[in-house]
Amino acid sequence: MDLGEGLRKAMARLTGATVIDARTMREFTKELQKALISSDVELNLVFAFTKRIEDAALKEKLPRGVAPKDYVTNMVYEELVKLMGGNYEPAIRPKRILMAGMYGSGKTTTTAKLAKFYQDRGLSAGLICCDVTRPAAYEQLETLARQANATFFGIKGEKDVAKIVREGLAKLKDRKVIICDSSGRSALDAELIRELKDINGSLNPDERFLVVSADVGQIAGRQAAEFNSAIGISGVIVTRMDGSGKGGGALSAVSAASASIAFIGTGEKLGSLELYDSKKFVGRLLGIPDLEGLLASVQDAVKQANIKPEDMEVEELNFETFYTQLKAMSKMGPLKNMMSMMGLSDLPKDALEGSEAKLRRYGNIIGSMTKEERKDERLARDPKRVARIARGSGMSEKDVRELFSDFNKMKKFANMFKNNRDFRKQISKFMPGM
Repeated sequence: MDLGEGLRKAMARLTGATVIDARTMREFTKELQKALISSDVELNLVFAFTKRIEDAALKEKLPRGVAPKDYVTNMVYEELVKLMGGNYEPAIRPKRILMAGMYGSGKTTTTAKLAKFYQDRGLSAGLICCDVTRPAAYEQLETLARQANATFFGIKGEKDVAKIVREGLAKLKDRKVIICDSSGRSALDAELIRELKDINGSLNPDERFLVVSADVGQIAGRQAAEFNSAIGISGVIVTRMDGSGKGGGALSAVSAASASIAFIGTGEKLGSLELYDSKKFVGRLLGIPDLEGLLASVQDAVKQANIKPEDMEVEELNFETFYTQLKAMSKMGPLKNMMSMMGLSDLPKDALEGSEAKLRRYGNIIGSMTKEERKDERLARDPKRVARIARGSGMSEKDVRELFSDFNKMKKFANMFKNNRDFRKQISKFMPGM
């Protein structure tokens, strides 16, 4: 059970409560503690956190007209925001960045993600490979740089990191943002500190990011303190937040170590890097929709898929327009993240995985249709064409007919949305422009 699921389960204990008494709060805080501890949040932080909530709930007077659950939910939200740190707003200007971290933290991939982040905001990026110890680090960063459309520099076989940085800066002088990837270790030893200081002296970075994996939980706080003592860090990037149950422990420990969380990694794709905002993060944990984040993801996905914005404005839903939307959705990352942004975090895991697989099947099937079939679904329903489409997509004829059935349901919903002004008016309050 991840932290969000545990927190929402605890909040459910307050459903229907008409008063907040000692027994209710005792049972509630016990569930809160269980959720936080299972996410590897440090014990002292957990007990201090729940004591503040319990004391405030029992000693403060419930405001008139506010339901007990809403009152406590707001307290939990505010205390979690404090526990998980603040937010990060980077200056979008030319800069130099040093990346540091242990083995297995996802540092090299995050270096490329960061390059893409700045390139998407109009700043050309160059990557310097100063990982001189890990085999294939040079090739990995070179490949990732190409995927991020960033310029790569490295000197294969060279061990002098200061020399690599000096030559890299000369080669990448026309790049606005220069990011230097460094070596990792299983521990912060004297050799790694020396390497990082050599890079730091030659690069003279504006920012120094420590990359930690959410898998390490509260150990992330110790890593942040050690690296900060060694080279001084301006922020921490926490990776693998999409697949680790210890993410809450990592974030709270970093915050407790007085380090700032700058970004979180939410998937494997280069676009799966989010600016950290504890209010939005905690809101998602508690099932509060993040429609602003969802719209930003949609816009980024449309851009990545090379789709013109006007192509997403569907006058008539057919297989052609649906295919365009599927391509955009495939760029938005895991379906779980999208559902979380919509406040639908507790959908069954097997349902989400099944839906992702179904969307991939649909993309393959439509991709095997002719342009005429995509625009006129009646043509695609011909039995001979169904057989050909199934063969071309590697799917069964049953899968093709399942697409037709689901597509009819989607068309009915689209028509209802189009014709129901009141419904559109309600949606537009949350999603301007619809």
